[in-house]
Amino acid sequence: MRKLDKAIIWPIYFDCNKTRKDGRRVPKNIAVQSPKIAEIKEAADKLGLQNEVNLEAHFPKMPWAKTGMLLVEKKEAKEKIIQKLAKQLLKIKSQPQPAKH
Repeated sequence: MRKLDKAIIWPIYFDCNKTRKDGRRVPKNIAVQSPKIAEIKEAADKLGLQNEVNLEAHFPKMPWAKTGMLLVEKKEAKEKIIQKLAKQLLKIKSQPQPAKH
């Protein structure tokens, strides 16, 4: 994927504990608690979006925290991609987690 064909997606975009000023990009009603990069990748996979993960990346406003980022194939506006990912992430987070033994 060329750089122009990608949208950079950060976990903070979907975090209900963050303010818009901190970097949240979705309304609180579709934001989730502490999203992980793996969950966002799962959401992108379920939506059929081509993606790649960079685990070493850190959000520019928080250089001390390596949250990772997701590069997603950009077939439509970044905001639309973010909204779709947020809704899918909400479904993933609301599913009961399998018990770990």
